[in-house]
Amino acid sequence: MPAATPAQAPIKAWPILFGAALLLSLALGLRQSLGLFMLPMTQGIGASVTDFTLSIAIQNAVWGITQPFVGAAADRYGIRPVAIGGALLYIAGLAFSAFATGPLALTLGTGPLIGIALSCTAAALNMAAAARAVSPERRSQVLGMISACGSLGTFIAAPLAQTLIAGPGWRYAMYAFIALALVMLPAAFLMGRADRIPTPPRPGEASSTREVIAEALRRPAFLVMASAYFVCGLQLVFLTTHLPTYLAMCGMDPMLSAEAIAVIGAANVAGSFGWGWLGGRFPKHVLLGLLYTLRSLALAAYFYFPPSPATTLAFAAVMGLLWLGVSPLTSGMIASMFGLRYMATISGIAFMTHQVGSFLGAWGGGLIYTALGSYDRAWQFGVLIGLIAGLCQIAFGEDRRPAAPALREAVA
Repeated sequence: MPAATPAQAPIKAWPILFGAALLLSLALGLRQSLGLFMLPMTQGIGASVTDFTLSIAIQNAVWGITQPFVGAAADRYGIRPVAIGGALLYIAGLAFSAFATGPLALTLGTGPLIGIALSCTAAALNMAAAARAVSPERRSQVLGMISACGSLGTFIAAPLAQTLIAGPGWRYAMYAFIALALVMLPAAFLMGRADRIPTPPRPGEASSTREVIAEALRRPAFLVMASAYFVCGLQLVFLTTHLPTYLAMCGMDPMLSAEAIAVIGAANVAGSFGWGWLGGRFPKHVLLGLLYTLRSLALAAYFYFPPSPATTLAFAAVMGLLWLGVSPLTSGMIASMFGLRYMATISGIAFMTHQVGSFLGAWGGGLIYTALGSYDRAWQFGVLIGLIAGLCQIAFGEDRRPAAPALREAVA
């Protein structure tokens, strides 16, 4: 990746932050609303619920497997070409899904194509670009703001999809998603301005991708954080994939699931900003553990009792406050431990464990539902490992190595 010259600095931060926020909002908003298509799409093309959940599981697995390689490519060749390529893949994946006539096209579109696209457009690269664009003192708060914007897309996409599904049909809802995905192209271009910001090595920093990966795998705090991230993925993807089906089983209005997803998105704006703000003032590993613990308790409280519209929307609001708050905290921890030069690579490795959990949350939930006709064992398992992860993150997640000196970013 070409380094910035003195004539190129200072670089305005706001286009980078706007592009990162918009790209993240659309990428996650569309992806988190795909669960709304489960019943109408499977009925329309003659697929099963297991086929759909398998495609979502493959999406999450591919996202996780490719994220470290995508991060390394962005660190080496630049964020802009990788992000633009990801936006094009996202559009292609949605197009395959829109014209699907059987399980194969469904799996290809919502599975590997969107999975690779998410590696290029969601979370890891966005946070790396935003982290370059601000000073270390403002980093945690700004990362919280970017993460907060990641749910605004859900607030738009979920009601739009459900309205079109209930009206002209699920294919028209997918066409609308393709139109939204086209906006990802200019957002990726703006975010790519971060490539012009130099990231010179700091004293004691690894000098190659191989060295920084080896350092990460020897660092206990990173390993604890990555292991807890697995649980995060399992809980969130189980919820976004299976909540619509669970509510339908309980006789709720189909629009309630879209409203719940939208409420999650709206509440996440405050939640992500709040966790990012707290991350600049309190130990991030303690905040992460507290977040996982509170989220698990909220899941237990909701699924233990029969749902109603009021309890579902209240639960959605609580989960929204605890949704993407992990992103500024984990990104801030990675930047503190390893610096910015290889942040996309290390974030990708951590996120790979998140996506292994996501795979199990989507597919495992579908298997349990198919075998038992109930989600009881699925949510009970999610609550148990969530509590374990939260306590371990608090007890063992502190990075005890001396912090390396911070870099001064060349930004306005």
